[in-house]
Amino acid sequence: MLVINSLDKNFKNEFETLLNRGKMDIDSVSSIVQNIINEIKEQKNQALFSHISKFDGWTPESDDELLIDTDEMKKAYDVLDSKLKEALHLAYDRIYSYHQKQLPKSWLDFEENGSVLGQKVTPVDRAGLYIPGGKAAYPSSLLMNAIPAIVAGVKEIVVCTPTPNNEINHLLLAALHLCGIKKAFKVGGASAIGALAYGTENIPKVDVITGPGNIFVATAKKLVFGEVNIDMIAGPSEIGVIADKSANINHLAIDLLSQAEHDQMASSILVTDSEDVAKNVEKEIQNVLKTLSREEIARESIEKRGAIIVTKDLSEAVEIMNELAVEHLELMVENPFELLPLVKHAGAIFMGRFTPEAIGDYIAGPNHTLPTGGTAKFYSPLNVENFLKKSSIISMSKKGIDELASACALLADTEGLEAHKLSVTSRLN
Repeated sequence: MLVINSLDKNFKNEFETLLNRGKMDIDSVSSIVQNIINEIKEQKNQALFSHISKFDGWTPESDDELLIDTDEMKKAYDVLDSKLKEALHLAYDRIYSYHQKQLPKSWLDFEENGSVLGQKVTPVDRAGLYIPGGKAAYPSSLLMNAIPAIVAGVKEIVVCTPTPNNEINHLLLAALHLCGIKKAFKVGGASAIGALAYGTENIPKVDVITGPGNIFVATAKKLVFGEVNIDMIAGPSEIGVIADKSANINHLAIDLLSQAEHDQMASSILVTDSEDVAKNVEKEIQNVLKTLSREEIARESIEKRGAIIVTKDLSEAVEIMNELAVEHLELMVENPFELLPLVKHAGAIFMGRFTPEAIGDYIAGPNHTLPTGGTAKFYSPLNVENFLKKSSIISMSKKGIDELASACALLADTEGLEAHKLSVTSRLN
């Protein structure tokens, strides 16, 4: 695990490596992914069958077999352990309530001259959600992607998820039922993104695609952007923690490892103004690692992509974190709300000793689909507006166009667009 001080001579070079932590070699897989997408465009379900056979180890015998049966969803929900069902509902309700507060409103502004300006907010007709599968299944990702679409008022939600060996996680099935999903398909990877972007015999073309995935999914989303809208291009998971001497050493170690256990490419970065905290956390990480069922994955992540940075003070710690612009940022300091105004770039901010990142993954309410790899400098978390679009409204009165026509005509004439000028001036008579 990298341990450095901001005063070290080689700090700049080491820090540069951390800034590039989320870079995915998209170029290395672009041609492969483009071929997959082209096959979907040309051969549709026939190509899907071939891809599923190759990547998921089973071959659908008909178009209908791609569809996940809604009765299967209901059965999984009905037999769900009561406490697990209760937890699922609690998560749903909290996520729904939070995202309801994000809804923008349509508005009209009536000017004194009788003209009207405004904005009309409309949901997209159809949204495509990609829910990862394979090594693990993530029902929480379904809730986080489906609920904002539901709140936005999207009429049709289409889900794609990989099903290795034609097996589906029962909790994911239950979550599909809870969200009222009617169209969910056993398709994963770049093939799913291509199918959602261009449509096949029974997978409809969507307007927006959201949801996380591996480098093939991320590359596919980048390649189809423009044909459809996307939420973001997300890379490996990451956590950044700012801690002072008041922080609990065991909590810090566990929170850093909570991201490391995701996969070997995850990044866990602690920034502290205390040498003692740095030394003790490094030791405690080794103690906690031995207790984890995913020790091998977490160990590789923490050793190759983990870092502890010691700074002169907390202000410098925040400056460093703003440069890193991490997906998850924990402020494990005595007075987190004092630091909050200084934080500019982070996907989600977790305040204080009783707020581990994991609470945000499942049940706090804010979305856990977040920008990674420094993209929090310009991306926001997945939210209701990803499923909405805005239209401008303009209605000019006679008095209104009389007041604005000469200035508008002058600008059009200056740009050499005579018909533009005439379309305004012709309305003055």
